[in-house]
Amino acid sequence: MLKRSIYIGNPAYLKLKDQQLKIEDPVTKEIKGSVAVEDMGFLILDHAQITLSHPVILSLQQQNVAIISCDDSHLPLGLMLPLTGHVEHSERLKHQINCSEPLRKQLWKQTVEAKIFQQKELLRKLNLPYNIMVDYMNAVKSGDTTNMEGIAAQYYWKQLFEDFTRERKGDAPNNFLNFGYAVLRSMVARALVSSGLHPTIGIFHRNKYNAYCLADDIMEPYRPYVDALVVNWMDKSPASLILDKEAKKHLLRLATQDVYINGLQRPLMTALSITTSSLCKCFMGESRIVHYPML
Repeated sequence: MLKRSIYIGNPAYLKLKDQQLKIEDPVTKEIKGSVAVEDMGFLILDHAQITLSHPVILSLQQQNVAIISCDDSHLPLGLMLPLTGHVEHSERLKHQINCSEPLRKQLWKQTVEAKIFQQKELLRKLNLPYNIMVDYMNAVKSGDTTNMEGIAAQYYWKQLFEDFTRERKGDAPNNFLNFGYAVLRSMVARALVSSGLHPTIGIFHRNKYNAYCLADDIMEPYRPYVDALVVNWMDKSPASLILDKEAKKHLLRLATQDVYINGLQRPLMTALSITTSSLCKCFMGESRIVHYPML
């Protein structure tokens, strides 16, 4: 069953009753909404006056619900996940830790190829120049030692947005991209935990200060889905450069967006589970291919 993303951007008191998450107005005590915890995949908290009880947190963790906290800029800052999301977590973690360097390099090569392919497809769908992206994709080596990912990204951004520099704290559409990527990162981390993997131990990203190295690796081919939503939003609301509630609502469609993976149409959240499951099989020596979606 497809899990729901619940976004709360107003003062609220969250409590649990009969395995239902109740959203109560802290002033009027009126119940503003109710949702079954088992139907939830993500809970996004985007207001300083949100209070939730410990039983709510426990129930959410038991159902593998990712709790995302937003900062004063309304961008996702914190992520709470259960320590284990799979009955074979210990066994799978052992294989993940013992992954050989040649396998890591091959997995990263596949990931970069998939990312460049996705970027190329988005440019093609938008009727923008894309042919050179094929050359970049075919030139990716094991471990991407020639940095085809970075070279392709430079060309991609120049085509996708006019007079644009990709920055974490830059002008629009950076704010839309940052929000979408932060949500995507949380989704990937949740899928990794569900597959019995640890989101910290990456195949390429290895920054000692980064708690989500593997999530940052695996999310790369999924980034163009965020990019497509941002392009669509800016076309629909060209005058709106503010990351308001309507923009967030549009970007949160990411989880339920249909994608093609292994020749079948699946919601993106389901595709992530397929990807992380295939990655786990690679770590365990059962496969050599990570399954990524195709735009």
